Amino acid sequence: MAFARTCSVALVGVEGVVVEVQADLEPGVATFTLVGLPDKSLTESRDRVRAAVVNSGADWPQKKLTVGLSPAAVPKSGSGFDLAVACAVLGAAERIDPRSIAELMMLGELGLDGRVRPVRGVLPAVLAAADAGYRHVVVAEEAVPEASLVPDVTVLGVRSLRQLIALLNDETIPEETPPEGLPPEETDSGRSPSALALPGHGWTAPGIVRRTEHPLDMADVAGQTTARRALEVAAAGRHHIFFKGPPGAGKTMLAERLPGLLPPLTSQESLEVTAVHSVAGALPPGQPLISRSPYCAPHHSATMASLVGGGSGLPRPGAVSMAHHGVLFLDEAAECSARVLDAMRQPLESGHVVVARASGIMRMPARFLLVLAANPCPCGRHGMKSGACECRPASIRRYRARLSGPLMDRVDLRVHVKPLSRSELAGLHGESESSATIAERVLTARERAADRFAQTPWTANSDVPGHELRTRWPPEPGALNRAEEDMERGLLTARGMDRVLRVAWTVADLAGHDRPTAQDVEWALELRTGIRRGMPAPAATAPVPEKQP
Repeated sequence: MAFARTCSVALVGVEGVVVEVQADLEPGVATFTLVGLPDKSLTESRDRVRAAVVNSGADWPQKKLTVGLSPAAVPKSGSGFDLAVACAVLGAAERIDPRSIAELMMLGELGLDGRVRPVRGVLPAVLAAADAGYRHVVVAEEAVPEASLVPDVTVLGVRSLRQLIALLNDETIPEETPPEGLPPEETDSGRSPSALALPGHGWTAPGIVRRTEHPLDMADVAGQTTARRALEVAAAGRHHIFFKGPPGAGKTMLAERLPGLLPPLTSQESLEVTAVHSVAGALPPGQPLISRSPYCAPHHSATMASLVGGGSGLPRPGAVSMAHHGVLFLDEAAECSARVLDAMRQPLESGHVVVARASGIMRMPARFLLVLAANPCPCGRHGMKSGACECRPASIRRYRARLSGPLMDRVDLRVHVKPLSRSELAGLHGESESSATIAERVLTARERAADRFAQTPWTANSDVPGHELRTRWPPEPGALNRAEEDMERGLLTARGMDRVLRVAWTVADLAGHDRPTAQDVEWALELRTGIRRGMPAPAATAPVPEKQP
């Protein structure tokens, strides 16, 4: 009996589970059995691995071969186990030293010609391997920048199984010569045929991080003072926002510029966002690390699985997870299925989504900033001065009812966006504030909140429970009088009261106040209810302090 083992990683949601790949050879009829709860694509790897080994110049063992994937209870899918299975088989057959692969984590798909191809989910897989104590990983050469984001791990990038065999046997690395009939692989000029090995540097690795700025600027938005200010409050306190208005008023234009107001992601947030996009196979080309807040805008016909995650087999991340630490924009929200919209209620509260399937329960991150946009009625002309609305009252009620009360109760800011008239456009003078200017104020407000919550688990005003704000960080005496009156009149729920207080703290942070004033609460009420009360907004913001050299 001959035995060898190595390691790979199975993806469960956006988390990796270390899997030991074991190969056992015994005398008997030449068979290849794969055990350990593999799915169809993994079962098909038997043929891929056999062809890759033979086309790499190694002999396939003519014995009874059993490959086990442990733990067997974890569902396993995809082609990322190919490289580990091939090396375990070669180790059991003593084509390579079994000891050389026992402490390696391998992740890669094999082509029939033996070339190693990258797979999705490299970053969470390497993170899982590092947490389990593995310090050397082998991936496809194209996946080296992504794998190198994990610190304290040495990454070995290979182009082919033949190359890896030579490295493990301490032999001369062969020139890449594909089997007869196959075209040579295109390579960059001047690139060495040898394997690429890099130590993991973490997210600050030189040449790996490429900070991409959002090209859309708030300076392009004319007028819309209230909507612009609401967007600033949303960015500063991470509050969800709802834009209602007729077509062409600028709802989409405003929403698209919100990511440019958000602060850059921290190193931990960048890794979380990159891991989600890696699992989904949606990493931007040439950008292994996402350092800016993502923006996701699914179509209003999106299904439940595409929005919250799911699909056949093991669930994939949905739009709510793809927008993790970023912005999720639902345009024409009233056209979305009410069932799909209500499915967002749980992630809006908890910051994660739980998807249950027969294969298991997956927990995926989903802490996003929600932006809803909708017309006032199906035709979009309800309440406009020009153009009569053609919708029946019952049709308008059905249209608006798709945005359920429990969902809207979780939305802190509600803004009516009106189209600018010709005279209003003509009366505008000077340039609007740029996204960079607003982003500085947002960052200052975020820093004020972070200092206030330094010894707590919260980082933004929208995270803090209402009773904590009332007891530990109350507003000025009498500041909540108007809000309490609205609550008695039924205009505000208990949850709505808590959210008004959170928004008031954000307004106070932007204005540089030590705690919310009556004017801050009044402005928060206006943003919460969407009812104009004739009271001016608080002073634009506190001046941004100059940074010390």
